[in-house]
Amino acid sequence: MTTADNRPRRIQRRRTKGWRAPAGAIYVGRPTRFGNAARILPAGDCRNGLIVQWGANGGVVGTWPADGLDARRYATELYRSWINQPEQEPLRTLVRNLLHGRDLTCWCPLPADGQPDHCHAAVLLDLANARPASA
Repeated sequence: MTTADNRPRRIQRRRTKGWRAPAGAIYVGRPTRFGNAARILPAGDCRNGLIVQWGANGGVVGTWPADGLDARRYATELYRSWINQPEQEPLRTLVRNLLHGRDLTCWCPLPADGQPDHCHAAVLLDLANARPASA
């Protein structure tokens, strides 16, 4: 399933009874090869804060308010920066080959209409479906 203009879209996964991902959609969450290594976690004793950690055993790279928007924005930019490193070219090629034209599913909340999508799946959608540079 794609948007009205036939572009692939990001779909938020649900745990509600009976929910199923649309046919052909691909899950790109953390346990997959496409997952974001930036994790958003509660900030320990701070009940109203979040931390962003890079990797399962990585260090904390910042703290944010509990609403999560800035933390999601930062985690997405960490992923965008990481996947665009020269040594990630094989992964980018895999993204283009396996995810092109496909809807992607992730647990991140969807943005409000007109707002930017702060989810690594949105980064993957852009990468997988970018038009090739003209020669």
